[in-house]
Amino acid sequence: MTEEKRRPRRQGGRANRQAVRSDANARVNPSPPGQTGGQYQPLTPAEITAIYDTALRLLSELGMGETPRALQEQCVLKGATLNATRDGQTRVLFPRSMVEDIIAGAAHSFIFYGRDPKYDFEIGGNRVYFGTGGAAVQTLDLDSHWYRPSTLRDLYDFARLVDTLENVSWFTRCCVATDLPDIRELDINTAYALLKGTNKPLGTSITLAENVDPIIDMFDIASGGEGTFRARPFCKIHISPVISPMRYGEDAVAVALAAMRRGAPINCITAAQSGATAPAPLAGFLAQSLAETLASLIMVNVFAPGYPMIFSNWPFVIDLRTGSFCGGGGEISVMNAASAQLSNFLNLPSGVASSMADAKAVDAQMGSEKALAALAAGLAGGNMVYESCGMMASLLGVSFEAFVLDNEMLSHVQRMVRGIEVNEETLGFDAICEAVLGEGHFLGAGQTMAAMQRDYFYPKLADRDDPTTWEEGGAKDSWQRAGEKARAILAAYHPSHLDVKADGCIRAHLPIRLTQ
Repeated sequence: MTEEKRRPRRQGGRANRQAVRSDANARVNPSPPGQTGGQYQPLTPAEITAIYDTALRLLSELGMGETPRALQEQCVLKGATLNATRDGQTRVLFPRSMVEDIIAGAAHSFIFYGRDPKYDFEIGGNRVYFGTGGAAVQTLDLDSHWYRPSTLRDLYDFARLVDTLENVSWFTRCCVATDLPDIRELDINTAYALLKGTNKPLGTSITLAENVDPIIDMFDIASGGEGTFRARPFCKIHISPVISPMRYGEDAVAVALAAMRRGAPINCITAAQSGATAPAPLAGFLAQSLAETLASLIMVNVFAPGYPMIFSNWPFVIDLRTGSFCGGGGEISVMNAASAQLSNFLNLPSGVASSMADAKAVDAQMGSEKALAALAAGLAGGNMVYESCGMMASLLGVSFEAFVLDNEMLSHVQRMVRGIEVNEETLGFDAICEAVLGEGHFLGAGQTMAAMQRDYFYPKLADRDDPTTWEEGGAKDSWQRAGEKARAILAAYHPSHLDVKADGCIRAHLPIRLTQ
């Protein structure tokens, strides 16, 4: 066989590659939300059992303090007992059998609805979704790059920005509108800004139980009339019914029960802090935090068995030298990953936190802290990973540029969670033989073209140019590039997620402060 016959030349390899790259319809997202995690397991099976057993022992022997009377009475009806302490307080004790019966009868998965059905997704198993959260009182200004008080307009702008970010699967309030000092107006206008800005699934906090009904009424108006929200509940209510260490919070319990009466899914959050409201050793922290999150599960299920609740055990870390909260670092990353592992062990819809960078600027510290935490939570199989976008300054700040950078970072994380598919096609024995005996390379091969779209993610913000090209383009850093993209989105994207009639009806009944 001659050399010419042995190595037939293929025509159009470069042109073929360029055609594929330019064909938007041929592109397949290699890392969409909802990848299956669980590959990272910081706890061994024996360690999980030890933490779980300690949590059940805490609930049965120490129990919960300051239990509101209605909850206490319902718990006793379901098998709990009361214990009077030496200081005259009453603690509610939960037998192991009662807790395990509640776990068995709890919701193990449920659909989280978007106002647009294309955003619906199922919470449960090891499926991983990233979204927002937080209560930042300061916003990193897009123009000045200095922090300023967050406003209602900022919250609305963040909502419509998130509406364009493919890796942010839901939008929970990320900042507090400090220009609304009245609690009722703050709760109502926060929910309104979310409705106005995005059709994705929502999440919001409600401060007082009496604010629940007007907000759910507003959701009914937005979705078509009375009872429509209950049929497709597109907003979960964030509540922290347990105050660490090991006691209930009366106001939050009341909000939870009011939200349940209106059919809103519940996100029950435990947010203990190491060395302050929970033990400093990581294992002891996880045992107490698990017990407290189980206490939230008990609270919901003694009233409504199987009610949709996200089991949000969020271990938080403080710097024991200063007492300040640490949103980034190895300890908080491994503990939230372990929390996801514990929730998955219990087969409960899990919520964990990540990417709460301590960095104040959009810099290398921010990137490393965010990526480390998001990757740990995703690989551990956390269902709902909160605070994964935008959060800065140890949760005190939020950034438009960080949102768009984090969205791209999460594509890489989901790609890593997806892993590597090993099968006859991807092993490609025949393709290897053909390349070696043919042209001597894989450029332009059909297998390469298929893998190019299926297996590789191509970032739009990260710079992959050579230094000369980068310099000729203005030598922009990631902060500049992200700022340009955020400004372009906010200037051009003005969604109409509330029709004129519904908007007018809401404004006629409620004190809406967001200008038209």
